[in-house]
Amino acid sequence: MGTRACQADSLVAFLRDFPAQHLFLIGDIIDFWGMSRSIHWSPAQNTVIQKVLKRARHGEKVVFVPGNHDEALRDYCETAFGDIRVEREYIHETADGRRLLLTHGDDFDQVTRHHRWVAVLGDAAYNLLVRLNGWLSRLRRLFGIAGYWSLAGYAKRRVKTALQFIFDFEDSVIRHVRERGLDGVICGHIHWAALKEVEGLTYANCGDWVDSCSAIVEHLDGRLEMVEWRTLCKLPRSAFEADPRLVEID
Repeated sequence: MGTRACQADSLVAFLRDFPAQHLFLIGDIIDFWGMSRSIHWSPAQNTVIQKVLKRARHGEKVVFVPGNHDEALRDYCETAFGDIRVEREYIHETADGRRLLLTHGDDFDQVTRHHRWVAVLGDAAYNLLVRLNGWLSRLRRLFGIAGYWSLAGYAKRRVKTALQFIFDFEDSVIRHVRERGLDGVICGHIHWAALKEVEGLTYANCGDWVDSCSAIVEHLDGRLEMVEWRTLCKLPRSAFEADPRLVEID
């Protein structure tokens, strides 16, 4: 949030339709990097904040794990803002007994850790792709071309170095989780939504609410599901009645 690219209206609708016992915010919720260049804060973004605060006040467990874009808030880890806990990382036990590491993931990104200027430049380029994608989407609608197409996602799939970075990131995260004796990880950071098993461990990435508009949902039996809001919008109302136990948002 704080930038034009934020799909706040979709996030508001998602939060409205997905009540949960736990809500985990896995970093980069507020884009201080982007806001240092320009600020765009819409009424819908205010509504997102209000909905999260309301859910916390009404007894929902809300934990915020800051990312690199809102890293200034890491100074407040292990404290609480009202009813929202701020943690550097969090171990969540699923309903079926798995212990999952909840972390933003930038600790496993060597570029972000050691070459910050490259990361900032890459972030600016990514935001440009997202804005171009908005213009392309309007052109597609104008010419009657159905369906959503992501320019940023296409660039990631086509650029070999970008894909290699993603795979290296996933390998580093999984190795860390295995060394700690955990059953898996839910992270964000690389803006690449995924849910899969890697060598017997669970790897989940929330994606974001700029491009993929996705989240990880845990059902009451412990089953994890990656949901994409654009896909859910095309389903009948009954598809929203999964009664999730946990929702992860990046």
